[in-house]
Amino acid sequence: MLAEIGHFALILALLVALAQAVLPMVGAVRGDGALMDFGRMAAQVQALLLVSAFVLLMICFGRADFSVELVAEHASLSQPLPYRLAATWGNHEGSMLLWVLILAIFGAGIGRFGDNLRPSLQARVLSVQAMISVAFLAFSLFTSNPFARLSPAPLDGAELNPLLQDPGLVFHPPLLYLGYVGFSVTFSFAVAALLEGRADAAWARWMRPWVLAAWVPLTCGIALGSFWAYYELGWGGWWFWDPVENASLMPWLLGTALLHSAIVTEKRQALAGWTILLAILAFSLSLIGTFLVRSGILTSVHAFAVDPARGVFILAMIIGSTGTALGLFAWRAPQLKSGALFSGVSREAGLTLNNLFLMAVTAVVFLGTFYPVIMEAVAPADKISVGPPYYNLVFVPLSVPLLLLVTVGPMLAWKRDGLAAVAAKLKWPALLVVGVFAVLALALGLKQVSAAFGFALGFWLILGGLMVLARRWQGGAGFSWRLVRTTPAAVIGMALAHAGLGVTVCGVTAMSGFAESKILVMRVGETATLGGLQVKLAKVGEVAGPNYQAIHADFRITQRGNSYDLGSEKRFYPVSRNQTTEAGIGTAFLGNAYIAVGDSQEGPQGPGIVVRIYNHPLVGWIWFGGLMMAMGGAASLADRRFRIGAPTRLAPALRPGLVPAE
Repeated sequence: MLAEIGHFALILALLVALAQAVLPMVGAVRGDGALMDFGRMAAQVQALLLVSAFVLLMICFGRADFSVELVAEHASLSQPLPYRLAATWGNHEGSMLLWVLILAIFGAGIGRFGDNLRPSLQARVLSVQAMISVAFLAFSLFTSNPFARLSPAPLDGAELNPLLQDPGLVFHPPLLYLGYVGFSVTFSFAVAALLEGRADAAWARWMRPWVLAAWVPLTCGIALGSFWAYYELGWGGWWFWDPVENASLMPWLLGTALLHSAIVTEKRQALAGWTILLAILAFSLSLIGTFLVRSGILTSVHAFAVDPARGVFILAMIIGSTGTALGLFAWRAPQLKSGALFSGVSREAGLTLNNLFLMAVTAVVFLGTFYPVIMEAVAPADKISVGPPYYNLVFVPLSVPLLLLVTVGPMLAWKRDGLAAVAAKLKWPALLVVGVFAVLALALGLKQVSAAFGFALGFWLILGGLMVLARRWQGGAGFSWRLVRTTPAAVIGMALAHAGLGVTVCGVTAMSGFAESKILVMRVGETATLGGLQVKLAKVGEVAGPNYQAIHADFRITQRGNSYDLGSEKRFYPVSRNQTTEAGIGTAFLGNAYIAVGDSQEGPQGPGIVVRIYNHPLVGWIWFGGLMMAMGGAASLADRRFRIGAPTRLAPALRPGLVPAE
């Protein structure tokens, strides 16, 4: 009965979404307040219906109701309850229900917290948001019904992919979806602005919190996914340039550009068209990520093995939404002219150049992701892959000037600045960074000049974050506690995010230049050394988990004068007949010791076990930097100024019904 109620809630949500897509838009055109208010109520009702449907599906998983086909395919009685519940979204149908749930919650948020929005703009945003909901609800109901029944019901179900039976499944997909779906709101704002013919400072002020609301969880989701792959797959890496990894990186890059562009539109009423275009493309890339996972064109640990016909449905949604939005942009954007001028040396120019580089690196990732797919479609016999060599050759050189600009931009004045003034602001920080580079180059040697440059670049970014605060806290008579107390949260967030990027750059540099590894067969009592690590295999035995058997190995690690124990397992899951590796990781400020065991082996000296030993300097800085960036975004989102509508500057319309964005 629960499945039928959940299915009925989905049908009702689709009907409500259809009404929400039409009536508020009609109300905005006619100036009918009642129809515009209907959109707010419909958004709340739609969210309530989808929350009910999702909770009911989760109850089916918790009860192990194998009469529901989805539960039978992704849960078993031996599966621990937390992973059985997380399996609700660890599959195609359930993840699509989570997608439309988050979409509806964002829509309800626009209705609930959009009191300071212009009624006509709010109505159009809610209407566009509902159009997206209609597409995904139809997709879920007609091609991916999560409540389909199975008869006869089996006594036990199949098992969730063992790689997904991890705490990462609880947090990683929801965080990514909050990011992906969050950009639907900015897309709706962009389309609504084009329909209304108005994209001004107030519009940018209203949209920027929603950009942050998507960017922050997406940042967390990417960092968590990287860490999950690091400790779960047993390969010792933190990024593989997997196509689905790239699918999350691309909207993050464009979301970062969108965030900076919205600042310019809000502060200077410039780049309105650029901001609208970025909002459209960021959500389009989020949809493309959904297509990659569900189309069947990729073989990836992230991909769902589903009917390719579903991928065609999503591809049609991408073409329809993106094509319509871009067509509308081509028609209306030329009429959204900006009267705000700025010189070639100004903060506006710096942010514009920053966005151009972000677009360029996004294009590089897009090409590397889709080139093999395109080539396989053209010549099926010629399969190629694009891996780290391509990205090291193209992505890294484009990233360097981008990272240099991150620190320069906040030092520039709005509207107009001078090269001499900029040089004076950056002289001592630049000299300090050059000194750091020189010292590191001498200490590390000529073969590691690139590593010295990477560390200096990371230091430049961290210093840039500190400089933002230092300039803010300097009054006419020097340091001022009053200025410290009155510093806006958005300024603190920007400084923290830029410094976090520097921390991540240092971690990536250390891993790229100094990571070490060794693979060997070890026997109990033997010791192996790698760099500053000394690893002794203390014990090997078999252990039983709730739904797996494992070979467990205990190691004694000696590093920098400290000794501690690590354990690693090779697990076998009888239900699904799959194996996983659970690495042993010793974390420290300066780096990790990473141990992963493989299969048992017989040799002349007796039975042994394959052991992979890694020395990973500063690897934790990669994820800590990502956390700092997310915390910076969250601090900016908490800025009270976002809860106050920006004043609308009056300007003559270019034509009846159109107001230029200044």
